Order: sequence, then structure tokens, then C-alpha cells
Amino acid sequence: MLAPLPPTLAALLATHPLETRPEGSRLLSRGQPSAQVLYLESGRVVLGIAGNASSHGELLEHQLGAQLEPGWLDATAAVLDLPAAMDAVAETVVQLRAVPLPAFRAALADARAPAGSVLLDVAYAHRQQTELAVSRLAKDAEARCAEWLLRHAQNSEQGVCSVQLQQRKRLIAAQLGIAPETLSRVLRNLRERSLISGSGRTVNLVDPLGLRSLAGG
Repeated sequence: MLAPLPPTLAALLATHPLETRPEGSRLLSRGQPSAQVLYLESGRVVLGIAGNASSHGELLEHQLGAQLEPGWLDATAAVLDLPAAMDAVAETVVQLRAVPLPAFRAALADARAPAGSVLLDVAYAHRQQTELAVSRLAKDAEARCAEWLLRHAQNSEQGVCSVQLQQRKRLIAAQLGIAPETLSRVLRNLRERSLISGSGRTVNLVDPLGLRSLAGG
């Protein structure tokens, strides 16, 4: 169950109109300061590192998380007066409220007065964890995909090394911390380089040694 908002923040939200943003909208830009703090009312937002835009809007090259319940988007950045730690993209049509940063910080100061140092400690810890997760994306998508294929490979009685994709690509991509579109592109590239073959739910590992080299093993 979601914790209720402090009265000062709830009252602040009520004074700002509900806005609708389309699917594919960039809501936060990593490393960029924002003059507003966004509160998600409905819809799904994905968080990570953005890649190239498509005809459907912005896409994430690396996905680190998602938010689909009401709540602030990266309130930690606002609390610490820092730029956004990750890109945020609307995966569906979303409804949100945009609160000017000075108004948010003033209301927050009233709400946190009894436990201000605790809130700041939690915010710092959360920010450090987020920055660590982003730094781990230095290992590129192809390396992580190769590592995943090797880890799930099985040898058949005919000696064929393959992986059965029993999960949807969206779930596999989430495990790898990348967008489904990125996973499809990586698998296509691996096929073109003759490292894997096959289509549908069966992926044959044509060159396991090449995959191991790609994975850094």
C-alpha cells in the first residue's frame, strides 16, 4: 500500500492541473536539471538510459526500472538539488502534475522539519545506488546478451547447443536491463555475425567461443 502524502505536499499537488503526455514522451533527461518536479498519477514510465528516437517517440537503450503507481519521478534529485539520474520515458499515455521546483522544495521543507536529516540521508543513499546501477551499464548490451545466452544454453542429444526462449522478449530484456527493441537488434546483429542462428523460440549457438569472447569471459 502506498504511503499517504504529507498534507503540505498533497495540498500543493491539488493546486496544479492534471496533464496528459503521449506515449514516447521524454519526461526526464539524465544529467539535465529540471525546473519542475513531476508527480505520476496514472500510466507507466520506464527509467534508464535513452537511445535513439523512433516514429513512436523516445526509446530506452538500457532500462533500469519502471514506475506504474502514483508517485514522484526522481524526487531524490529535487531533494538534493541535483540533475536527473536517469532518463524517464512514458511507455504509455500518462497523466501527471508538474510542480515548480521552488514550490516543491518549500513544501518539502515544511513536511520534513521533524526528520530532515533522516530524509537527506535516505536521499543520498538512494542517489548513490542509482548512480552505481547506471555505471554498471558500461558493459554493453551485446556483452550482456551473449553472457545470458551462454548461461541458458543446453546441448541436445545431437550435440546442438541452443537456448529455448521460454519467456517473452520483454521479460528477457528486463532481466538484461535493456529495452525489448534493443534485444531484438542485438540478436539480429549476432545472427549477421554468425554467432547464433535460428528464429522464433529457438536460438542456436553457432560459435560459443565467439560469444564467450564477446561476453568478456
